[in-house]
Amino acid sequence: MNRSLYSGVKGERSLPCLSPKGAFTFIDLFAGVGGFRKGFEAISGTCVFACERDPHAQATYRANYPCHDHELAEDITTLRLEKIPSHDVLLAGFPCQPFSLAGIPAQKHHGKASGFACKEQGFLFFDIVRILDFHRPKVFVLENVKHLTRHDQGRTWRLILHTLSVDLGYHVQGRVLNARFWVPQNRERVFIVGFREQTGFCFDTMPLPSRPCPFVLQDILHPEDGTEEAELPYTEGRKGIVSGKYTLSDRIWAYLQSHTRKHREKGNGFGYSLADRNSASRTLSARYYKDGSEILIPQRDKNPRRLTPRECARLMGFDRPGESLFIIPVSDIQAYRQFGNAVVAPVAEALAWHMKPWLPSDPSHASVSRSTSRRFNDVFNIHP
Repeated sequence: MNRSLYSGVKGERSLPCLSPKGAFTFIDLFAGVGGFRKGFEAISGTCVFACERDPHAQATYRANYPCHDHELAEDITTLRLEKIPSHDVLLAGFPCQPFSLAGIPAQKHHGKASGFACKEQGFLFFDIVRILDFHRPKVFVLENVKHLTRHDQGRTWRLILHTLSVDLGYHVQGRVLNARFWVPQNRERVFIVGFREQTGFCFDTMPLPSRPCPFVLQDILHPEDGTEEAELPYTEGRKGIVSGKYTLSDRIWAYLQSHTRKHREKGNGFGYSLADRNSASRTLSARYYKDGSEILIPQRDKNPRRLTPRECARLMGFDRPGESLFIIPVSDIQAYRQFGNAVVAPVAEALAWHMKPWLPSDPSHASVSRSTSRRFNDVFNIHP
């Protein structure tokens, strides 16, 4: 299941990796709302630098993570490389829209190129490359949409791997992971891991839970029965009923039904999706704020509704079911964009635990320690 997509080898370049005693340092590029950060802080990593261009995402990031001791830069394209602190691990969920199945039609509709031909976002990968080339961190982890591996008939993927493994000399492996093993959402993303030196790390041996996440969509929804305290503006009243503003208007609901009917008559699969509360949802996208069509929650005797931003936080693993701890200081529109673009936090943490034996903080570089395995199994409910 989900074999490694690639394994590249090239001669090592030995540069010292500095980290505080008992920890490793990382930088968080295209940080979004910190999905990667939550995962790697869980194994005692220390963030020393972050970069996020969107001011609304910056507000969410600052509200949830301490940034008083490091810079939160805005524009990666203008960063002076010497201003970025030395670090052990580089994390980057670089923009996926130029490479995604959902984003490419939108790019074309607005007269924009896709992939690396997109000057606004496609070339941002090479800003990661220049940072890697300058700082030579021990490890990097990148994330993007699954379609990146097939974009432009595979040429984009081959160029990325060639750049990282041949030009930069990292030992590179990639694997597609479906968030369904950790959250009730079908969300496939490709993760690319590179080590500066040869290690025993193998993506193929990363343990997956023996079954999909035991949570279903119903578990992350507001119960609306009074067992959850109301959280304005998402829920209200003594029973914590979801605000009416999340229910689709008659006009939008009629449009979605008509739009879907036309596509089905043409044999296309486009259209809205009424979610099954007892299963997993489709992929939450950054366009969810427009009409919520990919994940609509059916309601008795009224039109379906969108997820609330709090439910999106739970669906992406920033809150556990029933929790409301993650701070959402922005409007609904911005929150939907942020969660739709985010790295699923529990997936990042699962990957971090698998990588831990080969990170600077762990003295063992041969096999997963018993304590690490036990911690991983407890958190992610794996029973070999």
